[in-house]
Parts: sequence; C-alpha cells; structure tokens
Amino acid sequence: MGTVKVRLPKINHSRRKCRYRVPVCRNRTMRPMFAAAFALSLSLAASLAPAPAMATDGAPINVNVNMARILRINAAAATVIIGNPGIADVTIQDPQTLILTGKSFGQTNLIVLDNAGNPIADTLIEVVQMQAGVVTVYQGQARTSLACAPICQSVVMMGDDTNFSSEAIASSQLVQQLAN
Repeated sequence: MGTVKVRLPKINHSRRKCRYRVPVCRNRTMRPMFAAAFALSLSLAASLAPAPAMATDGAPINVNVNMARILRINAAAATVIIGNPGIADVTIQDPQTLILTGKSFGQTNLIVLDNAGNPIADTLIEVVQMQAGVVTVYQGQARTSLACAPICQSVVMMGDDTNFSSEAIASSQLVQQLAN
C-alpha cells in the first residue's frame, strides 16, 4: 500500500497576532449591491416606525374598531366635531389631549376649534379592523370573529352573523350587570 502525503498547515505558536484577517468584500461589483440593500433596510425600518398621533400633510389618523387612541394638539381645544359619530367618537380629556375611539369601519373627519372658533386641526379619521390576533371563522355564509391572545373569545365585528353577535353582546351585558 502506498502512503498519501498530506500537507498540514503550519501552526504558529508565537504570541504575535495572526497575520490572516477575516475575509472582507473586496469585489467592487458587490459593494453597490450591499449599499443598496443597506439603504433598503433603513427605508423599511423608517416606514415601520409608529405614526405621530396628529396627522400631518393630509395623512389620515388610523384607529382600530373598539379601540381608543390619544391625540395631542398644539393649542387648547374648545370644540371638537366628528363628521360621522357612528364611525368614531372623540372626547376632550384636557384642552390639549383628545381621546379618539373607533366605533365602526369607515372614514370620517375630525375638526378641532379653539375658543374663538378658529380651526386648529381638520383631518381625516380612518377606522380599520384590528388585525393582530383576530381569527375569522366561516360556517357556510355565516361569519364569526374571535380575538385570540392566547385563548380565543368572541368579539363583535361588523359583518358577523347576527345570531352570533347578539349572543356575544348578551353575554357581555350579563357580565357587566354582575360586576355592578
């Protein structure tokens, strides 16, 4: 049998630093691709940042159905007007803090006036369905919605089966009566 010669790397046991470095991207065609990927990741991170409480440049204020949101304004509010109170409701917590509550899906507008009747804000309100943890179940044409976090419980959503919704509302009212 023949022997196979294998050349082993020379091991340096001295205390000097290793002369080999971690590989670096030296290919000039790859650098622009990495720069573009980095710029794209920064722009995505910026787009996922939370939106300010008061809309700017005509952007609508989003609020989930059956949820509240705090709005801060720069001047003291005396009068607050909601275009369609069936979609959203707003209350004045203090002169510069408003509480916006989403009641039903859709869009409406919000107008805030000061003591002299001058407009402080005039913006669009968009009430949207809560996405996180909501499961929609279809049984034929009947639709029911459940909020799962981590245990699923019935939640009343617009478009749900009326029998299911009325049972969920009756159950909720019973719990409220027992609490009082």
